[in-house]
Amino acid sequence: MGERKPFMAANWKMNLSLDEAEDLLTKLTKATIDFKRVDLLVAPPFTILQLAREILAGTEILLAGQNMHWEKNGAYTGEISPLMLKEAGCSHVILGHSERRTLFFESNDIVNRKVDAALSEGLIPIICIGETLQEREENKTSDIIRIQLEESLKTSCQRRSLPNHVILAYEPVWAIGTGRTATPQQAQEVHSFIRLWIKNTFDHKTGQAIKILYGGSVRPDNSKELMSQPDIDGSLIGGASLSAESFLSIVRFYEA
Repeated sequence: MGERKPFMAANWKMNLSLDEAEDLLTKLTKATIDFKRVDLLVAPPFTILQLAREILAGTEILLAGQNMHWEKNGAYTGEISPLMLKEAGCSHVILGHSERRTLFFESNDIVNRKVDAALSEGLIPIICIGETLQEREENKTSDIIRIQLEESLKTSCQRRSLPNHVILAYEPVWAIGTGRTATPQQAQEVHSFIRLWIKNTFDHKTGQAIKILYGGSVRPDNSKELMSQPDIDGSLIGGASLSAESFLSIVRFYEA
């Protein structure tokens, strides 16, 4: 990890009522967290963003949207713009999650448009990439990851410039919500590949600075070992982030 500060992000997906969210957020704000050692972010559903903004005000906990459209406004029923996310108090946005790619057929080109829009409007994108079980079993992991990086960051590649605050998240599709987790060694291997790609595509300094998160059935019992890997800079946490106890156990990996 070096000088990269660990980053823990909670992706609530389509879960929690307003009352449940209020309870969870309140517990997080009251918890003892060493923010000198870890950054913390929550990405609730759109309907909870305003509540989250109010509860998290004055804390160091960051807020993110789970998705967005690439246009600033217009006739896009059911969508939300980067400007709307900023107005709701978001500093970050999750883009290209495997569920968006597989269930809603988002292509690398669409992810690239969203990345460009987020950066132009001052949002920090958390860009997700990852291979399926079949692709891993066919030894295609590196090829799939490389293509996703090249095409999801196409504009940045053409400019030969990637802002250091951009965050990448490696999420093997076969490990998301399945209870299966890539071993720390498997995860590190892919993270190392991603970091080398960044260095070769942009420059060494950018490669050293970019944070690469791991996502895929991250739990309190495996977070410390995952975080001990040199190129894993944090986690994008799904189901385990819906409980304050389990999420905080992951966040406090440094105490274990």
